Amino acid sequence: MACYSLRVVAGDLSTIVVQTGKSVNCRKAWPEVPKEPEPPFLTDAPLLQIRDLRTNILKPASLALAAGECVVVKGPSGAGKTLLLRAIADLDPNQGSVSLEGRDRLTIPGPEWRRLVGYVPAEPGWWAETVGEHFGDWTATAAVLTNLGFPEEAKGWPIARLSTGERLRLALVRALIIGPKVLLLDEPTATLDPASVAAVESLIATRVRAGLAVLWVTHDADQARRIARRQLVVEAGSVREEVSQ
Repeated sequence: MACYSLRVVAGDLSTIVVQTGKSVNCRKAWPEVPKEPEPPFLTDAPLLQIRDLRTNILKPASLALAAGECVVVKGPSGAGKTLLLRAIADLDPNQGSVSLEGRDRLTIPGPEWRRLVGYVPAEPGWWAETVGEHFGDWTATAAVLTNLGFPEEAKGWPIARLSTGERLRLALVRALIIGPKVLLLDEPTATLDPASVAAVESLIATRVRAGLAVLWVTHDADQARRIARRQLVVEAGSVREEVSQ
């Protein structure tokens, strides 16, 4: 059919002033349906980019880690899993290219790099006598500690009285509260009871949903399936991605 074209010159959808034009063929116009918002963190957008990272034991390794992604690192004892994390954190001599959000690691001072790319070792270190002395903002710390089953009075606990599991959970909190973009975890739940394991997994999952990127070393196959969709295998110093069957 034929109709007169209309050109909007003023107004809004409820009150519109138009000018008529020449006769044209026209179709009924429908309002555009809003698109679903994209996920905030896309796994194909690398946050941490690693190319040919190597040490005198670790063979050249290349991988990418996206914001909001948790990747498991597994392999036999002594294969080089810890060496991989320490090389990424720049704690041991290494070669290769490592970048965060496009910034080369070489351009970032060491202390700042280790704040942005936090490393939680299997045996964390302590330098003061009490728990509270290891944390600056205790109010912020206490909020996280509560999620991991610690009472408020944990601030005054002597480090010497802590169990291995308590030290691991406190070290995790110590790494989280400084706001890293990437977290490197070396068996953070290895000595924990099931309830504490669940609490740690839940805490990390929450941070991952908020954009934290995580490399998580574990020997627990069930845990690996729970926490990650991608898995890296380290064997005799070589790193490869496991292909899902």
